[in-house]
Amino acid sequence: MVTDVPADSTLHDGARAAAYTPPTTRDGWQQFVATPPLQPPPAADEDWSLEERLDYHSRFVVLTTPAMERISLSLRRLMLLNRRQQGTARRGLIVSGPPTTGKTTTLLEVGRTFELAEQRRHPGRTDRLPVVFLAVPPASTPKMLVSEFARFLGIPIAARMNQAQITDAVCHLLCLLETKLVLVDDVHLLDTRTRSGAETSDQMKHLGERIPATFVYAGVDVEASPLLTGPRGAQLAGRFTLIRNTALPCATEEQREIWRALVTDMEQALRLRHHTPQTLARHADYLHQRTGGVMGSLSHLIREAALTALLDGSEKINKKLLAGIQLDIRAEQQARPPRKRIPRPRSHNAGS
Repeated sequence: MVTDVPADSTLHDGARAAAYTPPTTRDGWQQFVATPPLQPPPAADEDWSLEERLDYHSRFVVLTTPAMERISLSLRRLMLLNRRQQGTARRGLIVSGPPTTGKTTTLLEVGRTFELAEQRRHPGRTDRLPVVFLAVPPASTPKMLVSEFARFLGIPIAARMNQAQITDAVCHLLCLLETKLVLVDDVHLLDTRTRSGAETSDQMKHLGERIPATFVYAGVDVEASPLLTGPRGAQLAGRFTLIRNTALPCATEEQREIWRALVTDMEQALRLRHHTPQTLARHADYLHQRTGGVMGSLSHLIREAALTALLDGSEKINKKLLAGIQLDIRAEQQARPPRKRIPRPRSHNAGS
């Protein structure tokens, strides 16, 4: 398993938060890609302040899951398949799954990996933009969607510009910059049963035909969403491969071993001075029961437990501490044992 800590080269910098820009802008994306993996010092390092360790554990690690590896491999194959594709929309990939299972994280990580690889292939080139990352706006229209592309690229949009003009400017610049990978998050927000949703879906198809790049969409349970219904949905389904990014099961020994390995990787990334090694690994089954195998919930649980241990001075995580952490509503509801119905006593008539 691969672990990566997406943090800046310094652990604590008050100006960093103010300077943050989201990865849905070109500056923000380049900031994300350029952020080097951090090799944190040992927990016993006296020069590492409490505030710095709080900052470290609040962001913590990104774990490479089997789904992420499967998505990366599928994307690599699709990009090779699309390399010489001309005249029609290229094949694409849809990453689908329940909330908090790591779909957005997967998009970001595969995008960063590809862009860094492109930088190594073309050192010193500043006239290229290998990757674009954006999210579908709520209640999106075609103009709103293409304006998100323009915003990422820094194209100024005048009030008098119509959808076609913005689209032309976006497609021209993306071709000029040799963009090869377009990542679009939150596609489940597109409802093709509405006029604006259907027109926005058409706009996405149009962009896919004009931009020589591989498109990757991500969203919540896309296969059950309106995006893949009707004639437009059928057309999309005929061009895209769908991969489910779901909670990790623990039904077989192989699945349990994968889960234990992820928990072990996360535990090894902790920087708590009194933590007993292998504590989390021993409680891997409990952690799965608490989180349902959802990586977002697992990350929440371990990070909050680590922060609590730092703040109370114990500097260690045990099962009692984990049990006191309240997770998201979904995790708490699925982890709660079913309530047993207590039969109501039958009433007896006085004359019975």
